[in-house]
Amino acid sequence: MPLDRDPLNRPFFLPRLPTRAYQGEAVVHWTLTIEDRGTGWLTPALHARFRELLLHTLIRGRLLCPAYVLMPDHLHLLLMGTDETSDQRISIAFLRTHLEPELRPFTFQHQPHDHVLRKEETKHQAFETTAGYVIQNPVRSGLVTEARDWSYGGCLLPGYPRLHLFQDDYWEKFWRIYFKLTWPHGEKK
Repeated sequence: MPLDRDPLNRPFFLPRLPTRAYQGEAVVHWTLTIEDRGTGWLTPALHARFRELLLHTLIRGRLLCPAYVLMPDHLHLLLMGTDETSDQRISIAFLRTHLEPELRPFTFQHQPHDHVLRKEETKHQAFETTAGYVIQNPVRSGLVTEARDWSYGGCLLPGYPRLHLFQDDYWEKFWRIYFKLTWPHGEKK
């Protein structure tokens, strides 16, 4: 029996923070798990379709994805809102709705897990450590010895198709883009 169901096979619902915690410039680490930890859905074609759907999600939700990784039985997304109209719960629902048909016959568990980063976790070094944790999943799982060798991970920032997570100057470029999109007139606070 899956861990997300009670003895009568009814789904448990994970507690959520208030809606406002997922809105605006919130930073959230999302984990979407395949029902019963199903495997066999992860292919290069699915990864390409995922990136296309994620791009639509990011644009609609006014979000950035500085790091993601698709694993054989789940996926991780690190998402950042860029303005007051961003709403990650709505955006994740949109992504799940459009991605799940691509996974057939597999489905997502009924509810994703999330961790809304606290203010101290969003400071540059702490945030980059969290992103590193996300992208190191295939290494910790023994799938590859170097994260850059895993074909199913990266970043996605709308308007920056040549930006890659493993570029030497990735974080410098990322923060410059982030500040340009989030601070008035590109000024840092």
